Amino acid sequence: MKKRDLDAILGGMIESYTDISDLVFSVGRPPQVENYGQLKPAGIFPDIQRLSAYQTEQIALNLIGNNRALLRHLLVYGSCDCSYALNDRARFRVNVFKQRGNFSVVMRRLQSEIPTLSSLGLPPIFQDISREKNGLVLLTGATGTGKTTTLAAILNEINENQAVHIVTLEDPIEFMHAHKKATFSQRELGQDFDEYPNGLRAALRQAPKVILVGEMRDRQTVEVALTAAETGHLVFSTLHTIDAGQSINRILGLFELAEETQLRLRLADTLRYVVSQRLAPKRTGGRILLSEIMGPNLRTRETIALGEADARSFYEIIEANAAFGWSTFDQSIVRAYEADLVTEETALLYATKKGKVARLLDNVKKSRGTTEDAACGLRLDMPVPLPARG
Repeated sequence: MKKRDLDAILGGMIESYTDISDLVFSVGRPPQVENYGQLKPAGIFPDIQRLSAYQTEQIALNLIGNNRALLRHLLVYGSCDCSYALNDRARFRVNVFKQRGNFSVVMRRLQSEIPTLSSLGLPPIFQDISREKNGLVLLTGATGTGKTTTLAAILNEINENQAVHIVTLEDPIEFMHAHKKATFSQRELGQDFDEYPNGLRAALRQAPKVILVGEMRDRQTVEVALTAAETGHLVFSTLHTIDAGQSINRILGLFELAEETQLRLRLADTLRYVVSQRLAPKRTGGRILLSEIMGPNLRTRETIALGEADARSFYEIIEANAAFGWSTFDQSIVRAYEADLVTEETALLYATKKGKVARLLDNVKKSRGTTEDAACGLRLDMPVPLPARG
């Protein structure tokens, strides 16, 4: 298979459906695309019903090209990451991996247009996040929940309003930011630096005010990121965790137990915001963003430093600060249901405290006048039969 043949296949796949997020190549399956969270066969020419091991290997090798470092990483570790450009039509983040002795490929389609806070419909608190001058901001969630997109919108807001130097360390570069008020230096793992800790240490000598670390994967990266946040830099990064509490625990889990107390104090001082994201199916098709947003105050710092307990939990702290723009997933879900964007079934499925959300949904239904009377057999307005006359 030649590069032009692969480009023809990729071009047909991205045109097979609207709003395609991923392309998937796996042995024994046809080329597939992910459309609104669902994998679908891509109707392309030539029609490929089942990919062979040879075909997926050829696709993988064409995507890797002549990069010996990537090929070595694939053979030694079983997977590698790279980027791929389909002429001027699309860019992809590529993961090539081995499964059951064969090659498989997943290609995430990258957006060419830089998102804005308004285009994503993000609440005003994200403008507050972009105005922070130092500390650590975490975007968390499962793969494919839009963490990178949200970060790009925040960085764009900084780019529009602040004359600062922004250094990004990415794997790979997903959004190509133009210089506006800010100056961007975007570095890609494998091409511009070898490892996140080394790239982050070098960034501290490049006079940045804002640093983006693509992902906190290991202890060394967390240590340098905390140091950067403590020395007056605003550091953004991502974690694959589902909420604020799990994010704190994931970071603590990278260190020894004897270091926990000191690490908690450092996090309490430097952590500014934790934004967790989930994508849920919309009532009318497509997906809607659900967010948990936790900001800084005395109670959050205390809970980070001492840990959650019966008298203090991140859920309750976030819920109590809704007036300041904070939000639990459950509050986000109820708002989506009030706006008729999700069904009751979806709202309960994605809820954290299902009983509490069920009661809130009942209140919404009552306000709409759609609550049905319980079939209990009691009716106060039923006519009373008169006694029979003798």
